[in-house]
Amino acid sequence: MTTAEKTRSVAIVGAGPVGALMAVYLANRGWNVHVYETRPDMRLPENKAKIQNRSINLALSTRGLTALKGTGLALDELIMKSGLPMRGRMLHIGDEGHLVSQDYGVHGECINSVDRAKLNEDLITAAEELNNVKVSFNLALKRADLDKGTLTLENKETKEIVKAHADLIIGCDGAYSSVRNSLMRYVRMDFGQEYIPHGYCELSIPAKVGADGKPEFAMDPEHLHIWPRHKFMMIALPNPDKSFTVTLFMPFANFEMIRNEGDLLNFFEQYFADAIKLMGKDLLIKEYFKNPKGSLIMVRANPYHYKDRCIILGDAAHSMVPFYGQGMNCGFEDVRVLDALFSEFNVKSTQEGECDHSLALALEAYTDRRAKDIKAICELALYNYTEMRHGVTSPVYLMRKKVESWLHLLVPSKVIPLYTMVSFSNRPYSEAYARHHKQGFWLTVAGAAVGLGTAAGLLVAGWKQRRQLKDAAGLLKAAFLTAAQSAQKLVQ
Repeated sequence: MTTAEKTRSVAIVGAGPVGALMAVYLANRGWNVHVYETRPDMRLPENKAKIQNRSINLALSTRGLTALKGTGLALDELIMKSGLPMRGRMLHIGDEGHLVSQDYGVHGECINSVDRAKLNEDLITAAEELNNVKVSFNLALKRADLDKGTLTLENKETKEIVKAHADLIIGCDGAYSSVRNSLMRYVRMDFGQEYIPHGYCELSIPAKVGADGKPEFAMDPEHLHIWPRHKFMMIALPNPDKSFTVTLFMPFANFEMIRNEGDLLNFFEQYFADAIKLMGKDLLIKEYFKNPKGSLIMVRANPYHYKDRCIILGDAAHSMVPFYGQGMNCGFEDVRVLDALFSEFNVKSTQEGECDHSLALALEAYTDRRAKDIKAICELALYNYTEMRHGVTSPVYLMRKKVESWLHLLVPSKVIPLYTMVSFSNRPYSEAYARHHKQGFWLTVAGAAVGLGTAAGLLVAGWKQRRQLKDAAGLLKAAFLTAAQSAQKLVQ
């Protein structure tokens, strides 16, 4: 390094999973990294009880694992030590909780249930172990002067004002981002936020005691369990301690109708009777009335950057509803994509004078290339809520998924299920979305053909065995619905 060169510094606001991972990537590039976090250090025992448990379990899949592996520190292996693979959905259908398994992929692909707090703690520790990373807690950003690269922060305990400076400011501070608020003053940002009318409440299913006295899972741990009830749903993800984290999603109007213990038990007995046995009435009542009812917000913003001075990543740029399990995976991919652009534009950790425009070009390219992918996954995340709470029980949906799986096995390069492209590949979200629409018409036509053929066969057989007529009629109805949907798409 010459005397005129200096090592670049970056201030990362937010020590959540995305901010911590970004710190590791930039530290690996030789930057001086300082991470500022509003919350106290979540790793300290005295702070664990203070942090209210409002987070939904995370589903870690290919995009997130790829970004973790890209650090070169085997963080993917570290995180997966406590991760639990889930190979599909387990649907709890009807009052009796009849179980129906739906695999995620035709080759046994899995998404992985991980605890948000444990993952976050591991990433913060990995960042702090690097010599050029410092993490400061209890500091909330009040304002940022992006042209000067200055940050004004407030210590949440002492109320002391702290000043900081950095060559680059990165906002990884969530859906209610303070960095984004500052960025809006410098760019003509298209911004919007929307709360969906549904909220969530976290519950749990404890481990049961096995015959040997050791804890055991109360349900199959290799599945993400779903109780689809059309207008609302409940899901459960396994934990390493043999418990399940349960999340009830439903309109706030429904939450407001449950005013006392009797209302709660009546509601669960009507819609989730099998879950009561797994949770236990006392625990259900305790957790439902103790735990907060969280809101689900969608945030969109564009552009994501300002010159070579600032960029926002993760939920600060694109908060999405959690129904595709891609929020964290997308945020981790943000980090990997930005790092790749640093390589493409030869962004160095040192800068000589004012003639180096590589950083500005890399940040601009990030906004230009990433925006269409963010738009695609945010739309898919919202759509998947309808699929999870309603579509998974539809004969039309089930027929289409069967046909899609058959065709993917026969011609894997020609037909790829949307879920496979999103969760088990690094294909850009926008490309996955476009390909899904392109192959969607022919899949529905094929599904209709298969359904009509199967139903016709059952109808013929039904003349001899009348008990098959009901099954045949159901298939025939589904086939006609599929054919009608295909015709509607063709007209459009």
